[in-house]
Amino acid sequence: MPAGLRLDWSVRAEWDDWSRHSEGCYVLRTNLRDWPPDALWRTYIQLTEAEAAFRIHKSDLSIRPVWHQRQDRVLAHLLVCFLAYVLWKTLEQWQSRAGLGNSPRTILQELTAIQSVDVVLPTAAVPPRELRLRCVVRPDRAQAILLERLGLRLPERLRMPAAAPPM
Repeated sequence: MPAGLRLDWSVRAEWDDWSRHSEGCYVLRTNLRDWPPDALWRTYIQLTEAEAAFRIHKSDLSIRPVWHQRQDRVLAHLLVCFLAYVLWKTLEQWQSRAGLGNSPRTILQELTAIQSVDVVLPTAAVPPRELRLRCVVRPDRAQAILLERLGLRLPERLRMPAAAPPM
């Protein structure tokens, strides 16, 4: 053996019967004896949804863990993550009610091509200034149908955000 590794394996016949009976079944094991099976299952599903929420934060929403040194910043980060998850679940419910399945990821992938553009026009005023118009690109046919099914309407123009007060 060049690498100094060896793999040994054997068949355990005592597991054959169990595997035949449980194939295709989902088995939950718990130490909770006084819970009815349906409550245990609902609780487990909530756990899987919470885990999915963390995966959504990391992948789809690109919200990575941030190392904060102060409690107020930790709480603010948790709030942002919670709000992002609430928006994700809201989109999932809109999608489900519209008969479009329940995968917000596909909706977001389709709608990410809709962009806004700033049209900047110089003025003849003294001092020279710019007139800035933020316009939304028209969605293609598939995106328009998707927005209609979701009950959403894009604005033709977006208002420029007001300047933030100095801190």
